Amino acid sequence: MKIGLAGTMSVGKTTLAKALGETDPFKDYSVQTERSRYLNNLGIPLNTDSTLPGQFIFLAERASELLANNIITDRTIWDVCSFTLSSKTITDFEKQAFVNAAMHLKDYYDLVIYVSPRGVDMEDNGIRETDLGYRMKIDWTIQEALKEYKPKRLIEVEGTTEERIATILQNI
Repeated sequence: MKIGLAGTMSVGKTTLAKALGETDPFKDYSVQTERSRYLNNLGIPLNTDSTLPGQFIFLAERASELLANNIITDRTIWDVCSFTLSSKTITDFEKQAFVNAAMHLKDYYDLVIYVSPRGVDMEDNGIRETDLGYRMKIDWTIQEALKEYKPKRLIEVEGTTEERIATILQNI
């Protein structure tokens, strides 16, 4: 299966992906995490400063993950599209063209897990945006994208990592 975790920043997607990869059903899966720090060090703008070329790099990362089998990734095309749609430097025409192109990949995911920010404090990792309003805007945009461009299968999780894993295992 190809499993993607979708959610706004600082909700524990990376932690959940790694923990899920340690459970029996997924112990042979490859767990992929985004390389934001590496890409930021290359000069690729992130968050509110996202540019169209930068977003294509993030989309290429997601697309390359979809070439693998038995993978858990801590980001999805819905995340990339949400940051694109929230960018201050990308035109409305470019945003819509980007989303239209990206969503051709949605059915490559066998399962998308939406990770809710409810009850999760924002952490500053030195890379991500720490503005709570922006965090909620991205979350809202991801939720709207998941409604408009429905994945084949969607599980919504919240709570502790253990509670999230229990919800996932009960629903697969």
